[in-house]
Amino acid sequence: MNLQPLHDRIVVKATEPEEISRGGIIIPDTAKEKPMQGKVVAVGKGKVAEDGKVTPMTLKVGEKILYGKYSGTEITVDGEELLIMRESDVYAIIN
Repeated sequence: MNLQPLHDRIVVKATEPEEISRGGIIIPDTAKEKPMQGKVVAVGKGKVAEDGKVTPMTLKVGEKILYGKYSGTEITVDGEELLIMRESDVYAIIN
């Protein structure tokens, strides 16, 4: 992938939701919720302040994250569905 987000934006690949519930019930595609977890695949340089200083990014490529249900903008690059969002849209890093 040849994509470099600008400033404080990140590119995320959403993880697929589970197809079988904990109780063993198979969940059809129409009932699946939009994923809220993903893996960071690209990060920008950082947020630029009004005085021109750059605040470095906290997130790194490869980290698993938790983000809001309707966060980011869906894009398709090389046939792959991705999300591009600001670092501030991320709620947590999953360890």
